[in-house]
Parts: sequence; C-alpha cells; structure tokens
Amino acid sequence: MLRIAIPNKGSLSETAVQMLAEAGYATRRDSKTLHLLDEANGVEFFYLRPRDIATYVARGALDVGLTGRDLLLDVQMPEAREIEALGFGESTFRFAAPDGAFRELKDLDGKRVATSYAGLVESYLREQGISVDVVPLNGAVESAVDLGVADAVADVVSTGTTLRQAGLEIFGPVMLKSEAVLIQGPSTAPGVETLLRRLRGVLVARRYVMLDYDLPSELLEQASDVAKGMESPTVSPLQNAGWVAVRVMVKRREVNRIMDDLYALGARALLVTAIHNARL
Repeated sequence: MLRIAIPNKGSLSETAVQMLAEAGYATRRDSKTLHLLDEANGVEFFYLRPRDIATYVARGALDVGLTGRDLLLDVQMPEAREIEALGFGESTFRFAAPDGAFRELKDLDGKRVATSYAGLVESYLREQGISVDVVPLNGAVESAVDLGVADAVADVVSTGTTLRQAGLEIFGPVMLKSEAVLIQGPSTAPGVETLLRRLRGVLVARRYVMLDYDLPSELLEQASDVAKGMESPTVSPLQNAGWVAVRVMVKRREVNRIMDDLYALGARALLVTAIHNARL
C-alpha cells in the first residue's frame, strides 16, 4: 500500500482532495475522517495538519504527501523532497514593515523579524549574510510590529491587503514562490510512479483542451503554425475534396485567440472539447 498524506484542512485541502478524485482515487465523505483505505488503487490516505506532512514524509512514516513548498522548506529536513509541482495554492513569501522603515533586505541586519516560518526565514537570511532575531509565532503575524515584539514580519502574501490594513508595506525581494507540491521521503515506494502519472494527467486536462476544425488542405501548414499541438495535429481527409479535419490539443488559456486566428485563416466548424484526463 502506498501511504499518502493529505492536508486535513486549510487552503490546500479542498483542491488536493478534488485533484485526487479526478485522478481516480477514493476521497473521504466526512471532514472528520483522518484515515481512508482505497484498496482498489492500493493506497492509504492520512489526513494531517499541513505543517506536519513534511515531517511525517521525511521520517519515512508516510511515503508521499501533498503540501505547500513553503511548509516543506520550513521544516528543514532534506530527507523530504519535492517531486512534482501541482499547479494550485500559489503564493509568494515576502518581508513587510511599517511604511518607510526599511528599503533593502540588508536593513534587517540585527533587527527582529516575526514569522510563522522560522526555519525558512532563518535559512534564507543566512544565505544572504544577514543576521536577525527571529520571533516565531503561530498564525497571523501582522500585529507583531504594532505590539512591539518585532521590527518587521515575514509571511505568505497573496494580495498584500491584510498587511496594508495593518499599516505595513512590502519590501525587498520575493523570498519564495510557493504552490502545492507532491513530496517524497527518503525512499521510493511502489506506486509512486502510478500516482505521478495520474496527477500529471489531471494537470494536462486542466491546462489543455481539444480543438477540432475543418480547413482547406492547402492551408494546413499555416494552421499548424498557429496551433502546433503537443506533438503535431491529427489530420483526416473530408468527403469534400480539398478539405481536411484537424484535431489538436491547445492550452486552455490560449484557445480563444487560436480560434480567432484559425477562423481568420479560413478554418470553419471550430469546436472545443474539455479533456477529463490524459496520459502523455
């Protein structure tokens, strides 16, 4: 049995469960369920605190886990490593302080920095040659400066609205771009490659659609330049002489522009179909 750790709550949990369901795995029906056996697919799911997942995987208690890249790096345990980015839960990690208090990262040297990610912040600043007094906190850190326990904060930032409301401004470079990732422990367990193929299939299905269209055959080379596909288009002759039917995978976010360009070129009967899963 492949043992998989899943966030039991929080911003990553719902999307992680949905992605696994699209990959063909069983999912829990009750949010209080902490362990689920999926015998048909040879896996066990353990629903854990997102912060604990990397630790369990690093120590070999579980084989793989879905967690945030920031949480993985924060535990400072090299036995757990990222093996696949999963395309959701994106965020950036930044420093913030009262308006005008700091301009550059080096200005933090010798100051107090409050964060919920002590390991990540200490490691990053050490690499930059900057020494700070890290104030570890659990949960929101925006009030740390106002309450006098820190000079600056370091935290996950999506829009920055919460920081601005607390009278803080973002400064310095992006410390980390984070997203949900699949992590693996010190050894590769049977079933990991199957899990990876399934998750990659879901990612392809989310990023691409299938585009079908009819086209005069003499325009095929030009149309192929507009929509190249993953490898090359599938082309079939039509009953009408001089026309072909074309099928090609295109990126979902580009499909409307591609359809406009193909129509202008002379393509007709353009149809878009969703992809539910894939193996490439």
